Amino acid sequence: MSWLIITEKDNTARRIASILFKDVKTLKKGRVSYYHSPSKDAYVVGLKGHIVELDFPKELNNWSKTPLEKLLQVELVKKTKERTISSILKEIAKKADRVTVATDYDREGELIGVEALEIVKSVNPKVKIDRVRYSSVTEKEIKAAFSKPVKVDFNLANAALARQKIDLIWGATLTRLISIHSGRMGKDFLSVGRVQTPTLRLIVDREVEIQNFKPEKYYEIFAEFEGFAAKHPKKYSSKEEAEKVFSKIGETAEVKEFTRGSVEENKPIPFNTTEFLREASKFMSPHKAMNIAETLYMNGYISYPRTDNTVYPQTINLVEIVSALSAVFPREAKIVLSQEKIVPSRGRRETKDHPPIYPTGIARRGELSKDEWMIYELVVRRFLATLAPKAVWDVRKAVLESNGVKFNASGRKLIDAGWRAIYIYSKAEETELPILKRGDVLKILKKRLEEKETKPPGRYSASSLIKMMEKLNLGTKSTRHEIIQKLISRHYIHGNPFRPSETAFSVINVLKESAETITLPDMTAKLENEMDLIAEGKKREPEVVDESRKMLLQILKAIDYRKLSKDLREGVKKDKIVGKCPECGGELVVRKSKAGKRFIGCSNYPDCTFTLPLPQNGTLYITSKLCKDHGIKEVKIRTKKGYWNLGCPYCNYLKWKEENS
Repeated sequence: MSWLIITEKDNTARRIASILFKDVKTLKKGRVSYYHSPSKDAYVVGLKGHIVELDFPKELNNWSKTPLEKLLQVELVKKTKERTISSILKEIAKKADRVTVATDYDREGELIGVEALEIVKSVNPKVKIDRVRYSSVTEKEIKAAFSKPVKVDFNLANAALARQKIDLIWGATLTRLISIHSGRMGKDFLSVGRVQTPTLRLIVDREVEIQNFKPEKYYEIFAEFEGFAAKHPKKYSSKEEAEKVFSKIGETAEVKEFTRGSVEENKPIPFNTTEFLREASKFMSPHKAMNIAETLYMNGYISYPRTDNTVYPQTINLVEIVSALSAVFPREAKIVLSQEKIVPSRGRRETKDHPPIYPTGIARRGELSKDEWMIYELVVRRFLATLAPKAVWDVRKAVLESNGVKFNASGRKLIDAGWRAIYIYSKAEETELPILKRGDVLKILKKRLEEKETKPPGRYSASSLIKMMEKLNLGTKSTRHEIIQKLISRHYIHGNPFRPSETAFSVINVLKESAETITLPDMTAKLENEMDLIAEGKKREPEVVDESRKMLLQILKAIDYRKLSKDLREGVKKDKIVGKCPECGGELVVRKSKAGKRFIGCSNYPDCTFTLPLPQNGTLYITSKLCKDHGIKEVKIRTKKGYWNLGCPYCNYLKWKEENS
């Protein structure tokens, strides 16, 4: 009888097989590889994530003819999407007496394993089943995990199944709702989702805030001394009041207070998924960073990258890891090892499933791609920084006075870099302030009254959006980067910080008017809590899914469909409007020729034949920024290499015409 081991992906299967067995042979069926140990009669099969998917019955595929309520009533069907892998599992399962699930240990991984078990049990219902859990694909941890197998957690798998069902039902129903009523069908459909739409609303609402922001003037007073500058503590909204104070300032100022002391700066906390993605987003998209992190994990270089934990468990030998890292990061490792006692930093969140993200293997720059090294180095430096000494600053503060007008000055100088010598992603900003004594009288070299304006709130960056999603319980550590990527791929947002497209404005504004519940995080957060209860065994999966169906049905019943259609169609029409035609005053819109080439043309065609060319490659974004000369919206193009701001299409055309005349 055989032993079947099931992993989530092929490269994990290959690595685990090589760790557990000395006589591994690679077998093939079609294009799928799997691994066999003749001496142990053991097979290791890597899946491709979910090899089974949920879908609606085929008879509901016609969007226009299927009532939306019908999507809430039918039972979802399971479809095997990886038939070759399914065939391999069945073939081995027939003669197996033991099956071990070795997929990733989280909700999704548990469900992926259970899906494979259902295929196994269809041919061998009495086979013995166990589960191994690990946080890194290293020899030590894999052998330890296989020495202590546990039971499959069906509650955890059911929580993931509930999420899968709810996201499919909500996504399909709401996407059909707005796509049908806007007339945007086929490849051009409009996407709505349970987590996606509240996230998009955050970005749209922030943009509206920025657009409606009215700056207010205020005034600040500064004095410059030899070697430093000082600032009056009060801001003035009245210029007259500020000028009155400014006129009192004499030629000198007396030092009223001066303090100096050493201040310790705490080191950063260990990486959980949210903190990792926030830091990684400084130099690549969160989606790309997570994909690279997963590759590094499966190759044994870092621990599992999907974790909420910010506290290292005592089972990790931190000193041993640092000592090993000294082969690649000798200077940084020495800073950590030179301490009498290594005390790691710790965050507020402590969980028992996976440790924080930390390096589990030694890699050299030449062994990894440029992007892989970037992420590996980030994880290594963060890990070492959490074990390093605190940074120490020399902090100085002074209060000065000139004819009753006070000034504050401060300075700080890094006197012991500590963790900052390791974690190069955080700059140490130093400011000068010389040592002063109380009673010193200093000459004012220059005084300034500056007029300033209040600034609007900043747009969401990838980093700040992930943090806000976590705060509002939108999505999970495993899905937030995917949601952001979906918003980008659906042409709802662009750039970083993110700007919403005209389509995003249309969708959110219409939904806020007709079905605001869909756009709020409250409902999504409630469902997230329900899924937690399933994982804890306090609620059943069918119960939670049925509750979500009822919730969605109430939303659909409250919608004024006539108004929804009217508003959506008007909004979609605006999406394509670029500006006014300079020849007839009609609307310039993005159009396609019979040959499928895009261009900007006048809505009064054929009476007006004014056109402007557009690039044919890349994703086109119409921005809200208007050209000062022509009142036409500027456009951007997104390619694999990034975003390109093309500016005003008419300006570009006139420039090209001049250069080629």
